[in-house]
Parts: sequence; C-alpha cells; structure tokens
Amino acid sequence: QVQLVESGGGLVQPGGSLRLSCAASRVTLDHYAMAWFRQAPGKEREGVACISSRRDNSTYYARSVKGRFTISRDNAKNTVYLQMNGLKPEDTAVYYCATSSIATPEEWTDFDSWGQGTQVTVSS
Repeated sequence: QVQLVESGGGLVQPGGSLRLSCAASRVTLDHYAMAWFRQAPGKEREGVACISSRRDNSTYYARSVKGRFTISRDNAKNTVYLQMNGLKPEDTAVYYCATSSIATPEEWTDFDSWGQGTQVTVSS
C-alpha cells in the first residue's frame, strides 16, 4: 500500500512562497498520476494541481492557483513538489498529496490514496 508523507508547510506572509514536498514509499511515483488537494476550515477538500504519470508529465491546475502554483516531480527522489508563489490568505488550508489507482485519472475523485497533510497558513 502506498505511503505518502507531506512536508514543507508553515506560516508565510501574503505574497510569500512555500514549497511543499510529498515523499512516497512502497510505490514508484513515476508510474502514477499525482495531485495536490487542500482543505480549508469549514470547506470541502478541493483539487489544486495534478501531474500525469511519466509518459507525458502533463499538468492541470485549478483556476484559483493557475499561474501561481507549479506541480513537479523528481523521480530519482520519488517525490512530488508543489511550488506556491504569490500566496494569499485564501490559500490557507491543510494541503494533501494524493495518488490514483486509475492509470489515467480524469476527475479529482479518481485520486484515492492520501497523505496526512501539512498546514499552510498565509497571514500577516
């Protein structure tokens, strides 16, 4: 069973940057599509960004983060990253990485294995 461990969260001022990491064990990440989700207090979890498996490495971003966030993977380190720039208070949430048991996921609901999350707080 895949294990995912997120890190890199913290407190940052508006306009600042953070890079989240998601390290995997018991699975080779480049065989899987990966995604980042977030859940703010009182809100449902939402998809933020995803990256396809190694074959084409295409990416997709939610409209709210497009142009500010970048998802990438380092296959040698079996790690996926989320670079977050231009952070806003509304980006405050617990961020989760996830993988899918489906070879080519097409919906956020296709992602079904989760890490424990890392807190990101954007505040002055």
